Parts: sequence; structure tokens; C-alpha cells
Amino acid sequence: MKQTLNAILPSYALQSTKNIYDAIRRVPQLPDAYLHPWRRESIQRIKAFKDIHKGKRAFIIGNGPSLKRTDLSKLKNEFTFGMNRIYLLFPELGFATTYFVSINDLVIEQCADEIAALSIPKFIAWHSHRYFQCFPDELMFLYTTYTGPKFAHDMTRRVWEGATVTNVALQLAFYMGFEKVILIGVDHNFTSKGDANKTVVSTGNDLNHFSANYFGKGFRWQLPDLDTSEIGYQKAHDAYRSAGCEVLDATIGGKLTVFPKVDYNSLF
Repeated sequence: MKQTLNAILPSYALQSTKNIYDAIRRVPQLPDAYLHPWRRESIQRIKAFKDIHKGKRAFIIGNGPSLKRTDLSKLKNEFTFGMNRIYLLFPELGFATTYFVSINDLVIEQCADEIAALSIPKFIAWHSHRYFQCFPDELMFLYTTYTGPKFAHDMTRRVWEGATVTNVALQLAFYMGFEKVILIGVDHNFTSKGDANKTVVSTGNDLNHFSANYFGKGFRWQLPDLDTSEIGYQKAHDAYRSAGCEVLDATIGGKLTVFPKVDYNSLF
């Protein structure tokens, strides 16, 4: 028992420290996170999506290299969630995803104009609202934070980021009422190594995503935190299962083991 406690306490202490830090960091944001006109309007817009797709299925498209081996043309008439720089694929696909999600401050800072130009419903982290000169149509600001772990059932309130935008997309899909959600392109495997969440600058072609230009030379990005993201995935798995719904993983060659695997081509 003592050995078990010794193993758990460091991890618990680290998460507690992160929670305290985030709580302090959020204090100046709290009034705006609920009272700013953009957030007030966002809350009303988000409410309109509650259970809008009840009983349907959706695909959450990650941005891993496996997308290059996935026939995405099959998704043209499906409900889809795209994330971060997925729009680089839109010209090749001939269609856009149904929804767009981005929560990473560095991604939004460097791509705000491209994101604002997307003519699809967009869910963006409130902490990055300063990168937008105006409040674009079809954009909704989510109050996302690092404090967790928790699976959000109400997307108008605080949402745990779970160390990856995919976890936020899973919470959005649940809020919208999707009964079955299928992950593709969530490789859960990066060639770049280093401390989780460390900011680095790309020095060449991007090997971690579907395009060499995704985080191309000079792009600032954060190294992944796969351990924390798995905690979020497990929370999502439990929430969906408790509601009689399911998340399946159809990523070709993906390393994630939280969700049941399914052959992508068998879904059509």
C-alpha cells in the first residue's frame, strides 16, 4: 500500500500544482470569460448546438500522417470535425469539414486570419480571442482551461482542454448529441521528442502531420503531452459509454489504445 501511495502522490501533487496555477492564472479572465460581449454571444450560439445531431454519427479528423493513407473522399456526406490546420486539405478534398475546432494559443496566433476566413462553424479558445480584430460570423469562443481532469457536459461553461484539441472536439460532439464518434488521423505518435508542452520552432518539413507545411519551417508549436491527453480520452470513453454512446478509433496504424479499434473501410 505504501509503495502504491508513493507512486500516486507525485502525480497527484503535480496535477494539484497545475490546478492551483491555472486557477490563479484564470482569475483576471473570469469576468470576461462570461461577461464580454463576444463570450455572451458565443454562449447563445453554442446553446443552439445542444443535441442538434442526437442519434447521429460523426468523424473527428486528427492531423496525423496516417491521413495520407485514408480515403477521405468517403467523408463528403458525413458530419465531420476538423482541427487546427485541417483546412490545408480542403482544396484537395473539394469540401470542408462540418465543424472546426482550435484551442492552441500558438496555432491561433499564427493562423487567426486563415481561421476567421473559414465559412463553417468555428469553436475557438477564449484565451486566444485577442488575435481576432472582429467577431467573425459562425465563430464561438469556448472557455477552455488546463484545470482538470473533467469531461464537460455543458460547453457554454468551463471546458478542460485535456492537452489536445481532439479532447475538446470529443466534448463538443457529445454536447451535440452524436451517438457514435469515430476518430481518424489520431496517430498518437510523434517523431519530435522533448518535454511535454515545450514551445519549439520548426526547422524544416513537418513529419508529424499530414502535410510537410502543416507546422513548416519557422512555425512555433508545442510538443505533445500524450500522457495527459490519454487521461482526457479515458474520460471521454467513460462519458460516452455511460450515456449509451461510443467512440471508435479507425486511425490507420494509430498508437492510441483507449478506444475500440475499427476498420475504416468497414464503416461505409
